[in-house]
Amino acid sequence: MGMLVPTTLSARLLSLFQHPLGSLWSGLAILFCRLRIALAWLGSGRGQTRPQVRAEPKETQEEPNSSQPTTPVSVNYHFTRQCNYKCGFCFHTAKTSFVLPLEEAKRGLLLLKQAGMEKINFSGGEPFLQDRGEYMGKLVKFCKKDLALPSVSIVSNGSLIRERWFRDYGDYLDILAISCDSFNEEVNVLIGRGQGKKNHVENLQKLRKWCRDYKVAFKINSVINRFNVDEDMNEHIKALNPVRWKVFQCLLIEGENSGEDALREAERFLISNEEFEAFLERHKEVSCLVPESNQKMKDSYLILDEYMRFLNCTGGRKDPSKSILDVGVEEAIKFSGFDEKMFLKRGGKYVWSKADLKLDW
Repeated sequence: MGMLVPTTLSARLLSLFQHPLGSLWSGLAILFCRLRIALAWLGSGRGQTRPQVRAEPKETQEEPNSSQPTTPVSVNYHFTRQCNYKCGFCFHTAKTSFVLPLEEAKRGLLLLKQAGMEKINFSGGEPFLQDRGEYMGKLVKFCKKDLALPSVSIVSNGSLIRERWFRDYGDYLDILAISCDSFNEEVNVLIGRGQGKKNHVENLQKLRKWCRDYKVAFKINSVINRFNVDEDMNEHIKALNPVRWKVFQCLLIEGENSGEDALREAERFLISNEEFEAFLERHKEVSCLVPESNQKMKDSYLILDEYMRFLNCTGGRKDPSKSILDVGVEEAIKFSGFDEKMFLKRGGKYVWSKADLKLDW
């Protein structure tokens, strides 16, 4: 077909000159229209076999399924990918070292607030790495004091947090979630949460005390994987008494912890759905337990990366939208792949302001 196009057009062109001048111009107009169609057809690559090249994730271009605008009620902002730990199953790895200038990050947060954001959760990487926690503190203060958000939270491994940070910024923080996958230090080392001479569990207990002292709600996040799936954490969790214990099933994300271009290989950490359910059954008496299977977790979070692009995980990897700083929240969020129904089903909206939690400090 591709070879027939120029031959047909050439014959048509020669035949035009056999007609009077008046009809020549109208014939040329039709010819040029056909020429444009033919060039577009050739440029599309039809009739050709193109080699398939494995590429980095590009900004998501597919049109969203729903015409209804999504309100970013709860947003997870991973403003850095850098981390001082090396967790083997990490699903947001150190693929860049980029961090937005503070004022640009504030501009993006203001856009999110104007679009309806009520809760912001800061994560990484390790959010306390940037400027020894000052960058994190300034964003927390801005969100609570200037934007008056009902809920401001952080997810951290806790290893770099100092009491001075609580003195400076604790008033502006609603919830601090500390990642702890095991109460056995040898298991933490196997997972990649080893701190050398420091003990991750002892540090967790110190952070629990500081949260109580500075009136910050304390939360624990645990990723259940091959190395901790048989552990009994009942007594430890009850003693620490967090407001929520979020329990995740280890999840594969292509390009992050799975695949040729990934920085981690999480396959060896995977557990079956049955094993995850058995872990939940063992801890069913823990009242603050909030379980999240792979199915519940994958598309039920609004995730912003370090460039403030929404990350679409519906295809099993993180495909970025355009940045909200460039196109605005309403346009960028169309390509987020966010499953609002699953967000609500998994309990994504809860009492998340410390003013409403009525905790006994």
